[in-house]
Amino acid sequence: MAWVTLTHAQRWHAHRDSAGTGHVYQGRFKSCPVQEDEHFYSVCRYVERNAWRAKLVRRAEDWRWGSLWRMTQGDRDAPALLAAWPLSRPCRWAEWVHEPQTEAEVAAIRRSIRRGCSFGDETGDETWTDNAVRELGPETTLRPRGRPRKSG
Repeated sequence: MAWVTLTHAQRWHAHRDSAGTGHVYQGRFKSCPVQEDEHFYSVCRYVERNAWRAKLVRRAEDWRWGSLWRMTQGDRDAPALLAAWPLSRPCRWAEWVHEPQTEAEVAAIRRSIRRGCSFGDETGDETWTDNAVRELGPETTLRPRGRPRKSG
């Protein structure tokens, strides 16, 4: 299981019912468990593509403050500044970053980030997400936000 660091603004937003709005008050960093398989690569691709998606650069590796730039264009010491991945980085990673992500894939990643919930396999009877919740305890990320409705 990998942890992707994606902060604490969630309580502020929940109190003011403004979750996910405004650049100044938006939570910039979050932490959620990510399954160590293609889900991990999907999240990394999503992050590496941010500057390109915002049209700040022509190619993702041109964003000087990103890890892809450090890996492809930085000086020879630059890659050593990056933390090791739990999986090996694919050899053609820069090209893979530029391959399109499906709308469903992006929507699932954004939902996970917005809710602060785990990102992994959700198919079958016993899903990876269910196991992550049982092991790590973030049950609240699976329930709807807000106060439960009164019964009866």
